[in-house]
Amino acid sequence: MFSAIPLNYYIIVSTLIFCIGVLGVLFRRNAIVIFMCIELMLNAINLLLVAFSSFHGDAAGQVFVFFIMAVAAAEVAVGLAILTMIYRNTGSVDINFLSKLKW
Repeated sequence: MFSAIPLNYYIIVSTLIFCIGVLGVLFRRNAIVIFMCIELMLNAINLLLVAFSSFHGDAAGQVFVFFIMAVAAAEVAVGLAILTMIYRNTGSVDINFLSKLKW
């Protein structure tokens, strides 16, 4: 199928979005921002899967996107529940503060 936007552009944009997500996970200390960066990485993968699926004319990549979206929704639900309980007990969602919970 002919696309007005070349596949290389999708690869570049997806790589940039994924790298922004990785940098956010590595350098940010707020747990909510880390979850958002994980979502960014999953969306970059989704974009790449849809682009390749459209390029090859096969719907398998788009089916995988639905599975990834379901996993992302479950990750957000469980992660926010854990963060809510941590915030209730400690009063903070800072990752550096959470390391003090070991002892």
